[in-house]
Amino acid sequence: MKLLRVGTAGAERPALLDQDGTTLRDLSGLVTDIDGALLADEAALDRIRAAAAAGELPVLDGEGVRTGPPLGRIGKIVCIGLNYHDHARETGAEIPGEPIIFFKAPDTVVGPEDTVLVPRGSRKTDWEVELAVVIGRTARYLDSVEDGLAHVGGYAVSNDVSEREFQIERGGTWDKGKNCETFNPLGPWLVTADEIPDPQALPMRLWVNGELQQNGTTADQIFGVGEVVRYVSQFMTLYPGDVINTGTPAGVALGKPEPKPYLRAGDVVELEIEGLGRQRQEFKDA
Repeated sequence: MKLLRVGTAGAERPALLDQDGTTLRDLSGLVTDIDGALLADEAALDRIRAAAAAGELPVLDGEGVRTGPPLGRIGKIVCIGLNYHDHARETGAEIPGEPIIFFKAPDTVVGPEDTVLVPRGSRKTDWEVELAVVIGRTARYLDSVEDGLAHVGGYAVSNDVSEREFQIERGGTWDKGKNCETFNPLGPWLVTADEIPDPQALPMRLWVNGELQQNGTTADQIFGVGEVVRYVSQFMTLYPGDVINTGTPAGVALGKPEPKPYLRAGDVVELEIEGLGRQRQEFKDA
C-alpha cells in the first residue's frame, strides 16, 4: 500500500493512493493517522487492505491539497553516513568498516514539496537523495539480516539536506550540519514493505534546476537495509515509527570540482526513488 498524509501542516489526514496511482482514498474513518502505532498493528493494516479491495474507501479530493510527510509522530531519525561505494569514492573517504551513525531531530521533517530553508550564514547547503526505512516492529539485538528486513514496516524517499561547513568545518559531530530547520523532506508516500520485495534494487535520482546530479541505485550500498537495521539494533532499541536514512549515492555538491554548486535561494531540487514517488522543493533563505 501507498500511505500518505494530506492537508495543512499539523492537521494532515491519513490517506491511501489507489492502485490507479492517481486517486486518493480517505482513511480517516478507519485510522487516526499514519504512524508507528498503525505500522505495528497488522490487523489495522489488513482492515485498510480489505476496505480498499472492496472499494469501500471514500474518494478524497486532492486537487490543490498539500502532501505532508507520510509518517506522523516520528520517534527518532537515525542516519547512516558514507553508505555508498561511489559516494565514498567521490569524497575521497575510506570505506567504513562499520556503519557511521548520526541523528536528525524529527522536527527537521517536512513534506515532499514544502519549502526548504537555506540557513543563515550558510555557504555550503547540499542535497542527498536517500532511501528512508520506517520501522514497523520493535527491534533490539537482532541476529541477522533477515531479522532486520522483517522489522521494516515501509519505505519512503528522503532528502537528507546538509550544510557541509556546519557539518565538517565547525568542530564536534556532524549533527550541526544536519539538523537545520526543514532539512528532511520526506515522502510523498510511505510504501509498505510488502510492495518492495528487494530494497537493494531501487534506482534513485536527483536533479537541481532540471540538471541531473545523482543517478544511483541502492544496489551500491555498503551496508544493505537488513544489515543496517540489525546493526543499529545492537546499540539502541528501534520502535515502530522510527526512521533510518540509509545514505546517499554519488553526485552531491561536496563531491564535485570547485567551484562546488552548493544550493542557494531560488534553486529547485527534484528527487525520486523508483516505486516510492517524487519530491520537489524550492529553496529560500531562512
